[in-house]
Amino acid sequence: MTDATTTPGPADTARSLDWPAIEQRLDAEGFASAGPLLGPDQCRDVVRMFDDDARFRSTVTMARHSFGEGSYRYFANPLPEPVQQLREALYPPLAAIANRWAERLGERRFPTTLDALLDECAELGQHRPTPLVLRYGPGGYNCLHQDVYGDLTFPLQFLIMLSRPDEDFTGGESVFVEQRPRQQSRPMVARPGQGEAIIFPVRHRPKLGTRGYHRVQMRHGVSAVHSGERHVLGIIFHNAR
Repeated sequence: MTDATTTPGPADTARSLDWPAIEQRLDAEGFASAGPLLGPDQCRDVVRMFDDDARFRSTVTMARHSFGEGSYRYFANPLPEPVQQLREALYPPLAAIANRWAERLGERRFPTTLDALLDECAELGQHRPTPLVLRYGPGGYNCLHQDVYGDLTFPLQFLIMLSRPDEDFTGGESVFVEQRPRQQSRPMVARPGQGEAIIFPVRHRPKLGTRGYHRVQMRHGVSAVHSGERHVLGIIFHNAR
C-alpha cells in the first residue's frame, strides 16, 4: 500500500489513469493524452541517460537513413526501472483496448500480460527491446512512419515528453496522420507538456463508418524543432528482430 506521504511511482500513476476516457478519445481522434506519467526530476533523469552508452543497444542517426534530422537510442536489457515499470503497468489496459480493436477488425488477439507478449515475440525471433529515447536539436524532425519491427506488432504505443515546450525547445509538435480510404489524409497535432504521455496506434486502428468498422492506416512523426533540444521517451511493447 502506498503511504499518504509517498509520491506515487510511474506504475501507480499509470494504473490510476481514466482508461474508459482514454479509449473514447482513441476511438474518436486516433490518439489520446494520458496526462502526466513522469515528474520533472524523473524526466531529467531519463534525459541524462541519453549520454550513457552502457544503457543502450543501438543508436540511429536519422539523416543517414533519410528518416529526418536527430538521433534516437534503443535501451538495452535490463530496461531502466521507470521504463520497465511503465511498460508493464500500461500494457494490460492497452491490451484490453487492443483486443476490442481486434474483434472489430477480425484480427488476432493479444495476451493479457507483457511477459506473455514478449514470449510470443521471442518465438518469432523478436528479442531486442524497443523502448527508446529521441533527441532533436534545431532543425530536427522525424518523417511520418510506423514502428513495425517484425511479424508481431502490438497495435498501441506511447510517448512521454521529457523536455519543457517553449522553455527547453520551440516547435517540435507531435504529428499524426490518418490515411482514410478514398479520401484525403487527416493531419492531427499534439503538444504534450513535460512528463505528459500520448497514446497512439502503431500501424492502424478501427474506425466506425456507415457500413461498420473499417481499418484506417496511421502514421506519426515530429515537425521541425525551431530552437533548443527536444527529448522524448518512446515505449513500444513488441520487441524487434
